[in-house]
Amino acid sequence: MQENTLDQYLKGKKLYGDSFTLNQIKEWYEDEKNGYFDLDGGSKKNSYSYHALNKLHGYKYLKKKLFKNVLSIGGAYGEELIPLLDQIENITILEPSTRFHQQELKGKKINYIEPNDSGKMPFSDNSFDLITCYGVLHHIPNVSFVISEMQRVLKSKGYILLREPFVSMGDWRKPRPGLTKRERGIPLKIMDNIIEKNHFKIVRKKQCINIFSSALIQFGKVPVFSKNFFTILDSLFSSLFSWNKIYFRDKTIKKFGNSSVFYILEK
Repeated sequence: MQENTLDQYLKGKKLYGDSFTLNQIKEWYEDEKNGYFDLDGGSKKNSYSYHALNKLHGYKYLKKKLFKNVLSIGGAYGEELIPLLDQIENITILEPSTRFHQQELKGKKINYIEPNDSGKMPFSDNSFDLITCYGVLHHIPNVSFVISEMQRVLKSKGYILLREPFVSMGDWRKPRPGLTKRERGIPLKIMDNIIEKNHFKIVRKKQCINIFSSALIQFGKVPVFSKNFFTILDSLFSSLFSWNKIYFRDKTIKKFGNSSVFYILEK
């Protein structure tokens, strides 16, 4: 990798992994397949800690909707869908780690599918009314292709709830405590361009998970995003810091901002 190309990746001008060959994608897939499960806490049931965040920025806008077929991408045990269960008829989870697979979620049957390492989804066009994808795409190399597959399998007027980090998460060439081997954030401008190329309507776009919330989680051990009060507070602070869209935050002053973005997309 030439130095100038590396600089473009680190500065967020290009997305590392998005133009990989199939062999490179397969190597990445094997590294990440069980990566989340192997992290501390990743294998624990009933430990999902983003319910309030998902409700505030996503589910509350879908309260009057009923969904026959829902796809959760990288949804592990499926716990992210619990707040919406009474609005869902059928659940499919596209999950690479078989260690997460279970038969049901609070009495509702789950259909688990292991993804193809190329990113090609084993579903027909227009299969799903709703797709959820929370913090998954930054573990995947070929993000552009996977989003195009999401567009293909989503029904017309269907929705995607998408949340991803838009900061680099450090230098991914080196081991990073608390992170999987390959994960890296997706630059905000690049994500917006991919969404535009796939002709999605952005129903809502909101930055979230600011530096103060992250500090409360890391040092104060506060379950910020499972509590409505702290999640609303995070939303308010995130609005104040939404100007900071720097990708590679290698200095302390650059870190005063938000780390993630939450989209509601409509096909």
